[in-house]
Amino acid sequence: MITARAAATFEPVGRSVATARSFVRDTLQGWGFTDVVDDAVVLTSELVTNAVVHAGTAADVLCLRTEDAVRIEVSDRYPEREIPLQSSPATMGSPDREGGRGLQLCAALATRWGVDYTPTHKQVWFQLDLPDRPVGTRAAGPQLPLDLLPVTDGRVRVAVVQIDRAGAISAWNEDAEELFGYVAEQVTGKPLTDFAAWPHTPGTSTGIADALRLSRWEGSYGIRDSGGRVTPVYASHLRVRDTDGEPSTVCLLVRDDERAVLQTPLRGPAPEPGTLSEPHTADPFEIFIGSPAPDDLDGLLQRTVERARDMLDGDAAFLLLATDDETELEVRASTGLPSARQRFARVPVEAGPGRYGSARMPAVHEDLTVVPGAVPLLNGTGMRSVVTVPLKVEGRLTGSLGVAAEAPDRYSNEEALRLQFAADRIALAVESARLGELERLRRGSLSFLVEASDLLAGTLDRDQTLALMAQMTVPTLATWCAVYTIADQASEPYLSYVLHEDEERIDGVKALLTKVDPPDPVTTPGARVWAAPSEAAHQAALRTSMRNLGLGEPMTVGTGIGTTLATASAVGGETVVLPLVARNRVIGMLVLGKPSDEHFRQEILELAEDLSRRAALALDNARLYSERMAISQSLQRSLLPPELPQVPGVEVEVIYRAAGEGNEVGGDFYDLFPIRDGAYGFAIGDVCGTGPEAAAVTGLARHALRLLAREGFGGPAVLERLNAAILDEGARSRFLTLLYGELWPQEDGSAVLKVVCAGHPLPLRLRQDGTVEPYAEPQPLLGVMDDLELYEQTMTLDPGDVLLCVTDGVTERREGTRMLGDDGLADVLTTCTGLTAGAVAARIMRAVERFATDAPSDDMAILAMRVPGLED
Repeated sequence: MITARAAATFEPVGRSVATARSFVRDTLQGWGFTDVVDDAVVLTSELVTNAVVHAGTAADVLCLRTEDAVRIEVSDRYPEREIPLQSSPATMGSPDREGGRGLQLCAALATRWGVDYTPTHKQVWFQLDLPDRPVGTRAAGPQLPLDLLPVTDGRVRVAVVQIDRAGAISAWNEDAEELFGYVAEQVTGKPLTDFAAWPHTPGTSTGIADALRLSRWEGSYGIRDSGGRVTPVYASHLRVRDTDGEPSTVCLLVRDDERAVLQTPLRGPAPEPGTLSEPHTADPFEIFIGSPAPDDLDGLLQRTVERARDMLDGDAAFLLLATDDETELEVRASTGLPSARQRFARVPVEAGPGRYGSARMPAVHEDLTVVPGAVPLLNGTGMRSVVTVPLKVEGRLTGSLGVAAEAPDRYSNEEALRLQFAADRIALAVESARLGELERLRRGSLSFLVEASDLLAGTLDRDQTLALMAQMTVPTLATWCAVYTIADQASEPYLSYVLHEDEERIDGVKALLTKVDPPDPVTTPGARVWAAPSEAAHQAALRTSMRNLGLGEPMTVGTGIGTTLATASAVGGETVVLPLVARNRVIGMLVLGKPSDEHFRQEILELAEDLSRRAALALDNARLYSERMAISQSLQRSLLPPELPQVPGVEVEVIYRAAGEGNEVGGDFYDLFPIRDGAYGFAIGDVCGTGPEAAAVTGLARHALRLLAREGFGGPAVLERLNAAILDEGARSRFLTLLYGELWPQEDGSAVLKVVCAGHPLPLRLRQDGTVEPYAEPQPLLGVMDDLELYEQTMTLDPGDVLLCVTDGVTERREGTRMLGDDGLADVLTTCTGLTAGAVAARIMRAVERFATDAPSDDMAILAMRVPGLED
């Protein structure tokens, strides 16, 4: 039988959802059905949201009261929407979907529910049975035999003690005098802490001062009586305020063994007499969150704030998680607020102006306009009233949950208690999910840093290192980044690299940063906020907008409001600077940025700090390598002869290859230089070994040859003095094979040569008829014996003849067990008849390279001289 009804219609606008929640809550509370209010409000919120938001139609809500249940019907005007059957729960979809969750909640929370169709309407209804309790009581227990009733010592005395804002006793009734032996004049004005024996439980942080500030508290402690003995008491505290707004706490105290007088009975129906308890009781966490609970932390937090908002008929809700040191709270989920702007923003926990001072205790703010800045997260959002409660695990602050409304005076201590009850149920699950996420993040961070270290260690090129630094941070750590480098302590930071996850934004960001003074290079570790890019971007966007509206200077060609506003949005969020410090010197700065109104998570900043240390060392290594390579190459180039002189009537070509990456000079060398009018010296040699040590002897030999030849010494004398100079190097000396000669071009087109071959591969002469023959005799090499007796051989190159001189890197070219050798070289040379000196040298080098697939392991030098034929 229906004993009462209430109906209302709500327009298809977002605000109707909150209005519908208030309608249902007020209706059920007016009927006295507070036990089912929360479930009814949550279900109504979901069903009305489906109607006015997703279906886009008006919603009719009808509340019906019977003797033992409440039925609520929600109708919309969109009957063609597909509704899953009760017998097919598997078709309801994921609980994380934007729509369709109302039916899942009906299945989880309602006693009965269903869907009815008419030609013009669709109606979803649910029924909630009322607890079986005697009429007129809020809670009742079963009838008990007399011998099971609580025992009291005569008359039950309830001490009523009132505590003012400062914690001092302001009222003390007669029962308090009887229980503790003090008259009111003895205790009035004294702190309650002078008389209370408060238990200190390890792992909890709530003291008596904290308990007195709570809206409601129950528990046990002791009171020292006038005789000095401690009387165990059970207390119920209620915080109130007078008509002037002055707060105080009313404490009701009884002897601890008479606690049944004050102790709040447990909510929920008792099991039937004579039956065992149910094997599976309802989990309060699942009742609040819904089943199944989201697996991921973000999903759990988002579900939490949505349920909290619905439970208290709020316009917005938010959840913050505490940092490891509990000094700050980080916004992790919100609804009804600009979440993109607030996500990962941080607020301090410590009390003070503009601080989140009530994070460790429940708090109700009836009107935020009276206490601006009390909840910084809500600044500028239009919210007027707010209730916040802490999330605690084993007495440790782990977060804060809040619900806010646009209207003032929406919340009281009753709502704070209900929200605290919900927060206590979810705190452990949230903390467990947070720790799981943190562990996954740390594992991911380690993998990221290992991969980053491998990539950075794989290159010594400065530009490539800069590119790797940027590519590893974007988009993994930041939306955009910039790298500034500092050449030396006297130099200003220079913008070296800019990267944005959207390539079309790179030029705009780079142009903006070039107009901003670079950040100061400081060695202090850690990230620091740099506001200049965001401010410059916003100013540029404002100027562009004013010019576009004709309120400022005309826009120049090539600029546009779209590009400027896009750049402002790209760099308008939080920007941080991390120093790049290597070997106790700041060598640059890594700048990371977020788009408009976004903030960095602390874990990301810590990861970026680790990356910056590795990147700084890699960048400095690349710098040192580049400097040393430049020095090495400069010194090596100084060992090479200058440009070869033009020899009248003789073609000359040289090809030189030094073994080893980055080497320009090795143990092989060549030279061709004028001695005096009509006479030229030439040399090709091979110092034992390769690398810098061999190159040092190369420089000694080449310069000594030029100096001695120009002093008028003949070939044997030149080599004998060079031999002595090499032996003078002592332990640094190396033996040297050398082919040295002097060349005199003749008027008849031939050329006369005088040659000394000191342990070097013999030169080969190619005649016009294709015959090849050695063109000298072997003699002892240099750098081994003190006394050498060398002699020179004189020969003539006829027109068309070619003289080929090579080092042993050519003849000893190997492929497995095969070696090119002198015979192989001669075979290649026979194919060069009629070629110029340049073509001969090129063909020889090509044959050497093709002989084996591996890179040459020895230096190679080829010197080809040709006397042009009569037909050239």
